[in-house]
Amino acid sequence: MKINVDFNNIQGKIKPMHAVGQPPFTGGFASINFTPMHILKDAHIPYSRLHDVGGAFGGNRYVDIPNIFRDFDADETKPESYDFAFTDELIKALVEYGVKPYFRLGVTIENQCVIKAYRIHPPKDYAKWARICEHIIRHYNEGWADGFHFDIRYWEIWNEPENRDVPHMNQMWTGTAGQYYELYDVTAKHLKKCFGDKIKVGGYAACGFYGIFSDPDKYGLDIEKRDDERYTSSKEEYRIKFFFGFLDYIKKHNSPIDFFSWHTYGTVDVVTAEADFVDMVLKDYGYENIETHLNEWNLSHDRKRNTSSSYASANTMAMMLAMQHKNTDMLMYYDARYVSVGAYGGFYDLATFEPSCVYYSFKAFGELYELGNEVLCIHDKGVYALAAKDGDRKSVIVSNIEEDVKIELNLEDDFSVYIIDKDNLMTKTELNPNEFILKENTVAVIKNF
Repeated sequence: MKINVDFNNIQGKIKPMHAVGQPPFTGGFASINFTPMHILKDAHIPYSRLHDVGGAFGGNRYVDIPNIFRDFDADETKPESYDFAFTDELIKALVEYGVKPYFRLGVTIENQCVIKAYRIHPPKDYAKWARICEHIIRHYNEGWADGFHFDIRYWEIWNEPENRDVPHMNQMWTGTAGQYYELYDVTAKHLKKCFGDKIKVGGYAACGFYGIFSDPDKYGLDIEKRDDERYTSSKEEYRIKFFFGFLDYIKKHNSPIDFFSWHTYGTVDVVTAEADFVDMVLKDYGYENIETHLNEWNLSHDRKRNTSSSYASANTMAMMLAMQHKNTDMLMYYDARYVSVGAYGGFYDLATFEPSCVYYSFKAFGELYELGNEVLCIHDKGVYALAAKDGDRKSVIVSNIEEDVKIELNLEDDFSVYIIDKDNLMTKTELNPNEFILKENTVAVIKNF
């Protein structure tokens, strides 16, 4: 496998493919410990999306609209109607560690909604809900109510309103599709009227588009058809229908949208195909110039996936490298919680609570991001590779998710090879940087600093 890098041929900027969902922090009996956030700073993590923060119902303290504005019948113009205490501390800690908040306006998922849903119903007054969002933004960006001037740019309206096609089973939105479209329209128009280009508004944090694999010809896609239930269910059909319905609605109503956000938990080939589908549809509707954010993703639905495995770190890196060359503007890995639940948190080895090889893939990509300038990197299919420079500082990352392969590079400076797998957490080696064997499910970082 020959990889030719031309450090004099700048291609553009390295995009923030290594942002995360949820920040790492712990809550004890005596205090809240935000110091685990230093790992975000160490990895140059650019953004943390504030969704599902603090546990069920946002821990009843963080971020969610009902946690900040506890009595919907209160006067939304009065500071005393708001409870910013815990969200203030969280966002101050993020800013202190150099991570920009990405604020989801809405509520935390209610996984047991089939028993009873509490907060995932449509607001009873959309205009008032929009004004509540306005005052939250004023608190964090304009100093209102003893607030701050954090210049938070991204404000996302709700999350996964099309989570299920049956309303009583929808863990995020018990209303109809049309009710969400109207909420988005009312809120986006109000917020842009209040703040203009000082903020970016968007949504709707779509669940994903696996349904395209059930009938690729229908959507004009050159991808493999897949007949398993994951791609052919009525739920997946509903999610695609919801996407088109949303775009129809905002086009007709001239609703503002600065970014479209979506989610997926597929492998690299699945995700890149979904990204192409999103781009194609947005272009068809005339929205090709808005940003697109894949702001929930990981390998949790891959049966081989384990948070501390070489497979997980190599595939995670492959995703970030591949998506750098799609139109997608940002990725946010779900999630970076310190002690995560189930399969969703990959930053830590759950046996030791130490950063895992997955985290070191993010740290390695963070170095590329800090270098800033992507340079020409040509290679055959079979591995994923990306290179960047900042002055004399240069780096190449190669991720191999196939069988062992011989890597041949054309580097002239004094480079060293660092390996990431379950046994090597970005470990410096004695490998020849211009010729070495890269094992299956392994990441190599080749740099001169």
